[in-house]
Amino acid sequence: MNVSVSIPEELYRRAVEIAEAENVSVDELFTSAFEERVLEFERLKEKASRGSYEKFLRVMSK
Repeated sequence: MNVSVSIPEELYRRAVEIAEAENVSVDELFTSAFEERVLEFERLKEKASRGSYEKFLRVMSK
């Protein structure tokens, strides 16, 4: 699937530098970064589902 995304020019320039240093394409670099972010979000959602607001309040009150 192809998706078009607008990003700041400076971010793109930095991504090009990193991609060249890692010998990957800019597309691969962005795909990898996006995948990491999605996986982190899923991990946080899963952790949150195991917690409770009451436990959070008890910890915060200490």
